[in-house]
Amino acid sequence: MDLGLADRVFILTGASRGLGFATAQALVGDGARVVISSRDGHRVAEAVTALGGPDHALGVAADLSDPSTPRELVHAAQERFGRLDGALVSVGGPAPGTASSMSDDQWTSAFETVFLGSVRAARTFASALPEGGAIGLVLSTSVKTPLAGLGLSNGFRPGLAMVAKDMADEFGARGVRVLSILPGRFMTDRSRELFEAAADPVAAAESVAAGVPLGRIGEPTEFGRVAAFLLSPAASYVTGVAVAVDGGALRTL
Repeated sequence: MDLGLADRVFILTGASRGLGFATAQALVGDGARVVISSRDGHRVAEAVTALGGPDHALGVAADLSDPSTPRELVHAAQERFGRLDGALVSVGGPAPGTASSMSDDQWTSAFETVFLGSVRAARTFASALPEGGAIGLVLSTSVKTPLAGLGLSNGFRPGLAMVAKDMADEFGARGVRVLSILPGRFMTDRSRELFEAAADPVAAAESVAAGVPLGRIGEPTEFGRVAAFLLSPAASYVTGVAVAVDGGALRTL
């Protein structure tokens, strides 16, 4: 299938590694060009090299909690590649712990980064997109069911999914699509950190895999291909939905 991605340009935040980087790989592999960002400049530079260099990717070291970052990324895309066709908004997962164990400072910090940073980025990117543009918010299956020990995520992710739904209504009149993508457990650095925090990391990983109908933890490339499709013109009638990419782990429809 031709996804229609040739020469299109996408911004991907938090994309120097993990699911964002896997999506950047899928987009570039189908002919798109990308602007990737994260806070770690060294990792951004490495990611640009892995994506094929400056003809295919531009890296920007930036923090999404900075109000100027989204506009900076839009300017970078338009300055380097002359256009912008879509964006994948991803931020790092908040600190683990139950909702009641989190301090006020932890809730406030997570709100600034996970919630407000994502909302600000999505509205800025959407305003800069032409008809046919698309935005995907990388959230979590905690949008539909709580995850044990991830109280901050359980609190903020469902709200972001509803923000995406609201923006899909608002920007749909301009032909701009907005949707959420709900990854299950993938073998990313974030997952490895959570497993390593367990008393028995191997047993923890095996337990997670056992709870997935497909019987395994996903590979980032499996997420990246789905996200690239959803951002592409091939998915031109898909908006306002929350798409789970989780191996069947969610028990809700």
